[in-house]
Amino acid sequence: MEVNKILSADILDIIFEGRNKEYGAYELRKTYNKRLTIALIGTAAFCLLLFLGYFLANTIAENAKKNMVVQDVQLEDVKTEEKRNEPPPPPPPKPPEPPKVEMAKFTPPKIVKDEEVKEDEKPPEIEKLEDTKIGTVNQEGIKDEGITAPPVQDDGKGVVEAPKKDEEDYDKTFTKVEIESEYPGGTGAWMRYLNKNFKYPQDAIDNEIQGTVVVQFIVDKEGNVSDVEAVSGPSELKDEAIRVIKKSGKWTPAVQNGRQVKSYKKQPIVFKLETN
Repeated sequence: MEVNKILSADILDIIFEGRNKEYGAYELRKTYNKRLTIALIGTAAFCLLLFLGYFLANTIAENAKKNMVVQDVQLEDVKTEEKRNEPPPPPPPKPPEPPKVEMAKFTPPKIVKDEEVKEDEKPPEIEKLEDTKIGTVNQEGIKDEGITAPPVQDDGKGVVEAPKKDEEDYDKTFTKVEIESEYPGGTGAWMRYLNKNFKYPQDAIDNEIQGTVVVQFIVDKEGNVSDVEAVSGPSELKDEAIRVIKKSGKWTPAVQNGRQVKSYKKQPIVFKLETN
């Protein structure tokens, strides 16, 4: 660049002297101020539009509020029904009291002198107790039409207990009893009976069959045997076990509550072969 043009030349022209100005950097630097001015003006215009929009929106909203008419709403009074104080229902009638039964006071007898016996402690006459309940006090009332059991005194404690009723059916066949039925004479007599009447089946001997057969049967109140059946054991030995029980005669009956009763009995019979 010539010397006389340096003072009046632009600084970009001095920087890019002798360089390729078509590359783009020269053009960008030369138009920088112009582009910066356009950007600032555009930003200011955008902010101005936002402000104007906000202002207009508030103005429209305020006008709308001024034009809005709010009417007071009056709620109608709701009439509530007054609860009536209804009288409570009358109480149910009391059941009639049962008629009092005539009672005669009974006190445990005490051995004292005649002059020490009080009038109210004297025992009632036997004739008056036939249709009268016995209690701890004297009471007037209707005659007792039922059967009155004699009182049971608890060692002078004044506690009267009614006799316990035995509701056991002694005619049924019992499965469990207090004392089971048995062969007369016990175990020794039973073994003697078996040795005398027992016959080992020949088929069982030939096949070397042995074991225990359990026979169930019924022994009635008189000791008679019935309903004999073998419930377990080898089948080849059951018939002989049943025959031995049926031929055994009368047994001693079982006992329940001190009474002879009809009961089931299970009797095992052992079949054993002798080995040489």
